[in-house]
Amino acid sequence: MSDAYVIEVQARTAGIVVRDGRKFCFFAAHHDFNSLERRSFGSLVAAQKAATRCWKEGRPRLQ
Repeated sequence: MSDAYVIEVQARTAGIVVRDGRKFCFFAAHHDFNSLERRSFGSLVAAQKAATRCWKEGRPRLQ
């Protein structure tokens, strides 16, 4: 089983998560996701959801 997984949001590589025991540690691949750097998640799904939220919160809003 692999211990590193790519997380993508809107066809952009957000980062990778690496298994650390029972947790997954996030490493940002793009500065838009730096707020997640080295955060631990209980699952891959949780890491994916956090990256998606991060992208939605940081994208420019149309007025």
